Amino acid sequence: MSRQIFVNLPIKNMAASQSFFKSLGFSFNPQFTNEQGACMVVADNIFVMLLIEPFFQTFTKKPVADATKSTEVLVCLSCESRAEVDDLVRKAVAAGATTPNPPQDHGFMYAHSFSDLDGHGWELVYMDPAATPPQM
Repeated sequence: MSRQIFVNLPIKNMAASQSFFKSLGFSFNPQFTNEQGACMVVADNIFVMLLIEPFFQTFTKKPVADATKSTEVLVCLSCESRAEVDDLVRKAVAAGATTPNPPQDHGFMYAHSFSDLDGHGWELVYMDPAATPPQM
């Protein structure tokens, strides 16, 4: 059986968050999307549940982190090319994101990141298999 992954993120504004991620090219599964939560499709078995903060709070007894002030998670997505990394960051910034760090070029791996409207960290990486160092 193939596993699925559901990353759950607290958000403040459903309409703004959906608009932001749609501008990056992501779609939402309407079967699992309403005013409290939205199921963003990342890949066949990878989903991000955007949950309004009060609804998110029902899943935990711990306080919900303010991602604009502390880091609770870094979501890392692979990309098909350096150009795709740069394109997604460009789209994110145009939609209101910030870039906490400059791009990083490690030769075999190229990475850049953005913080979404709620401050969640998104890392985008392209790894060139031909340039990947051998295992130690």
